[in-house]
Amino acid sequence: MARARVICDNDYAGDPDGLIQLAHHLLSPSVEVRAVIASHLAPGDVFDPSGRSAEHGAAAARTVAELAGRDVPVVAGSEVGIDGTRERTGDVSPAARAIVEEALRDDPRPLYLACGGGLTEVAAAWLAEPAIAGRIAAVIWIGGAEHDLAAVGGRSVPAPPGWDGLEYNTAIDLRAAQVVFASDLPLWQVPRDAYRQLLASSAELDARLRSAGALGAHLASALDDARTLMAALGQDLGETYDLGDTPLVLLTALQSAFQPDASSSRYVTVPAPAVADDGGYLPRPGGRPMRVYTTLDTRLALADLFAKLEAAGRRGSERA
Repeated sequence: MARARVICDNDYAGDPDGLIQLAHHLLSPSVEVRAVIASHLAPGDVFDPSGRSAEHGAAAARTVAELAGRDVPVVAGSEVGIDGTRERTGDVSPAARAIVEEALRDDPRPLYLACGGGLTEVAAAWLAEPAIAGRIAAVIWIGGAEHDLAAVGGRSVPAPPGWDGLEYNTAIDLRAAQVVFASDLPLWQVPRDAYRQLLASSAELDARLRSAGALGAHLASALDDARTLMAALGQDLGETYDLGDTPLVLLTALQSAFQPDASSSRYVTVPAPAVADDGGYLPRPGGRPMRVYTTLDTRLALADLFAKLEAAGRRGSERA
């Protein structure tokens, strides 16, 4: 029996690192993926500017689940972000309702909300039913700008060279990030300087994924499509690809055997700040404690990913 529950919430029509995260989670026996939520991208996003990115992401997630041999509910989230109207009226999408229902379900296993895109559905779920905060082990978010952690024994990390806007996942729904940080939801954040550590060699990705059966080949093809898209936009991605959503698996499925926790990665505990309109942070000394991850066990994450995909490929070959 899986020892934890996970809801995967990601922008599966966007950067294919989300599809790799989903496949990895679905192949991890220590967690039960209770639902998959396909969240929307920012308006005009180059990966899917159609305005139907949640719908398209749900279709992409269903394909991965089918190739992984997993029967799991996949729900499309809202196609737009949280706004004042939704906050006042408590408008709840089916995706946000799925979060509430799972959080309130009677199950002793911890529940993690593994979020790799915007936080629209998490914010909407909490606004509709604040009691879910006491029923969730952690909202784990891949997103947010770098922190100045010098006051808590860490360091100040600059934004990536040439970056002058909102961090990508914050920009998807800034208001939702502000709601979640101001809420009482337990929060583990993997900010940009941490998630950028999950660099994988493009040569290794190509070799290891294409030899890993239909699922691996599908993921390799998605990476090819991303590289082709970026090249058409004049961006050379070089010899690596950032699997920035893979920490969601590392921090949930790959916890320690005894006293389960993400013990091979490092974090600092800080009072949850407010998120400013420019995506930076405003100190809140009385904010609830939250984790900010600073160093990730990339070896464990990548080795586990490749091993599970290769095992799934072998099983597929044997069935054929």
